[in-house]
Amino acid sequence: MTISETRSTKQDILNHLLKHGQVKAVQLAESLQISPQAVRRHLKDLESEGLIEHKAQRAGKGRPNFFYGLSRAGRDRFPNRHGDFAVSFLDAVVETAGEEQVEIILRRQWQKKAQEYRDRLGDGTLAQRLKKLVGLRQAEGYMAEIKPAEEHGRQGFFLMEHHCAIAEVAESFPVVCGNELEMFEAILPDCKVERTQWINEGEHQCGYVIQSRG
Repeated sequence: MTISETRSTKQDILNHLLKHGQVKAVQLAESLQISPQAVRRHLKDLESEGLIEHKAQRAGKGRPNFFYGLSRAGRDRFPNRHGDFAVSFLDAVVETAGEEQVEIILRRQWQKKAQEYRDRLGDGTLAQRLKKLVGLRQAEGYMAEIKPAEEHGRQGFFLMEHHCAIAEVAESFPVVCGNELEMFEAILPDCKVERTQWINEGEHQCGYVIQSRG
């Protein structure tokens, strides 16, 4: 295997872990269609680079199962359009005007974004609008995906964001995550939107169940 092929496989592993969270080596091998031995070599290299980490889970008296997932450094390898500057700016606003003013600024920002989304989504079916929404979120750096919620035992659709484009801001100012939920509710007024997963609470993705009220 060439150096470029090795790099490509490692990136495929990182992409898979970003999308699916904690997985076993054998699951990675099956999904990427490479041998378990090759996967384990790549996992060892990625762990030594600090990009992934593993957890052992014991089921019964047998050997523990090892699940692999991205570390914070691994997540930071993915594109992020916002970063230290945004956090520093908001910190400065807190120092000069207080936390309440920051919340007002962030609320106005999501309201502006919601209006922009509504204009671009148009009046199609829910499935059509969600497809457009996923495209807009992907263009902004979110690794967004939409699936039927039936796969998760629910009605409607399941919106997943495997990568947060404003992760650093969200960690310092978690109010933006509440703003995101309100924003989705505003751009889909005919729907009930429920957050089911949250990266800030240790999940590997943010997830929302979206159900039509009709």
